[in-house]
Amino acid sequence: MAEKQSPQGESTRTGTQSIERVVGMLRVVASRGRRGMRIGEIAATSGLPQSTCARMLARLEIEGLVDRDVATRKYFLGPLLHELGLLARPRYRLSDLCDGALHRLADVTQDTLYLSERSGMEAVCTNRALGDFPIKAMPLDIGIRRPLGVGAGGLSMLCAMPEAEAEAIIQANGHRYEKFASFTADFLREAVARGRAQGYAFLDSAVTPGTGAIGMAFPKGNPVGAISIAAISGRLGADRREDMARELRREVRKIEASMLGTAGSATAASDEGVEGD
Repeated sequence: MAEKQSPQGESTRTGTQSIERVVGMLRVVASRGRRGMRIGEIAATSGLPQSTCARMLARLEIEGLVDRDVATRKYFLGPLLHELGLLARPRYRLSDLCDGALHRLADVTQDTLYLSERSGMEAVCTNRALGDFPIKAMPLDIGIRRPLGVGAGGLSMLCAMPEAEAEAIIQANGHRYEKFASFTADFLREAVARGRAQGYAFLDSAVTPGTGAIGMAFPKGNPVGAISIAAISGRLGADRREDMARELRREVRKIEASMLGTAGSATAASDEGVEGD
């Protein structure tokens, strides 16, 4: 006999579902970065009825969580999220920690460098450095978020995590991959297998025709970020990819060492504080 749901339990479940919907809505709006989305696109991406999206967006706009451009009728992330973000201070800012590596690699390769950070089952572009090569591959803007696996940075994170975790993410994101050109769950599984074997992720014309990228995540086993090098496809032949991967690996190891040092310092400071009390 099924256990009857108590009124309190039902209320808790409803409240949790509401929170999940709000967070999901904000993630959908954020997926377009600074380009914004119209309500029809938001409904199609979220899978919610347009009437439901309209009600939620109206409330989120009142609260400052989204902003609507009257002329274009597009929704963007709102000012309250920026204000709250200023207060969210992690132990280290990955963007600052990796900035030197991005610019060094941009100087060496002359191509476009991206830093992606993991956010649940997505990757968010948080920093970028431009090389001097006159034809630039710039498929990403800072702030763009995409499902893990779409793009060399997100793909390299799947390659760096345990197989079971990567497979669970691929399955959960399956319906979202269909919106990105040739991406399917099976395509990603093959790309992950190749990336694990060669030590770096590689995609060519998978998202943007004529553009490819290699990526490497860190730290292995529990990746929190990845650096990728994007270029026109003609600059990513096999030999040059291997050269770029060596340079990328050198910088990634430096970043991992810095992360360990930062974490160690934070732990030591915390221990000293406890002893001082």
